[in-house]
Amino acid sequence: MKWNKYTIETTTAAEDYMSAMLADLGIEGVEIEDNIPLSKEDQADMFIDFLPELPPDDGVSHVSFYLEDDGEDRTELLKQVKEALEDLRKVVDVGSGVITSDQTEDLDWINNWKKFFSSFYIDDILIKPTWEELKPEDADKFLIEIDPGVSFGTGKHETTQLCIRQLLKYIRGNDAYTPENRTPKVLDVGCGSGILSIVALKLGASAVVGTDLDPDCMTSTHENMEVNHLDPSLGTFYVGNLIDDAALQEKVGTEEYDIVVANILADVIIPMAPVIPARLKRGGYFITSGIIDFKENAVKEAIEAAGLTVVEINHQGEWVNITARKPE
Repeated sequence: MKWNKYTIETTTAAEDYMSAMLADLGIEGVEIEDNIPLSKEDQADMFIDFLPELPPDDGVSHVSFYLEDDGEDRTELLKQVKEALEDLRKVVDVGSGVITSDQTEDLDWINNWKKFFSSFYIDDILIKPTWEELKPEDADKFLIEIDPGVSFGTGKHETTQLCIRQLLKYIRGNDAYTPENRTPKVLDVGCGSGILSIVALKLGASAVVGTDLDPDCMTSTHENMEVNHLDPSLGTFYVGNLIDDAALQEKVGTEEYDIVVANILADVIIPMAPVIPARLKRGGYFITSGIIDFKENAVKEAIEAAGLTVVEINHQGEWVNITARKPE
């Protein structure tokens, strides 16, 4: 299979913005090339014996994305990319913005990336890829094992970490959810690999329900639940769009959940916000991320317009978490 590779010449300051912009257009799996040296933390997470010698960082970055060469006309999509690129200039220096194209043969992307995913901690939670051996000294740790497969969700991304820390706070750290009282029921919108559902269950959620547009996510989620020795009956997962699918909304239920978590994108959260309050119990929490910082206010306004009260906003890098609460 052949792929058309499109490369945008931009700046290192615009890399995350560019990735978010392309994701908003339905383009995933971007490749970023720059001369920024790896941090010590990044080096610790990668199996590299000798780091490459890079030229001095000149602030230039190349962000590439791939589209299958299947004969389909991509003119309109590329036009949208160029228009979105010009919009980005209003908020960040995108550099020249020149787009070049090339053609490449199919690669084993699904497996090649695994060399860059190794065990790491989020607070006291150890997240380990399924293909890595558990170290003896980690045998008693709070462990989550993940194989994302073709789905999003290793836990490495800032947005996933923001959501996990909020789940820690609002499940483990919430005195209302005790064994003597009740454990929360959680809705995971855009469940991906199932990592947030699994974290919620391991923290003590009574049950999770998940939704995603991609059928492959159902496979990844069920497999990851099995790897983590979780009873399949604790999780129910549906393919569909919660925004406008009335049948899915009915399956998911009304006022069923103590927590709704959504690690998606700002442009999905905004139209989804009006349907969230109906899913939550009174006093329930909406935990969301996937929000690039320049869209923080738009998402906050949409959540408030839906009738929820924003209780906290957290940042990690250029990404934002907004947590809101349904009135009692």
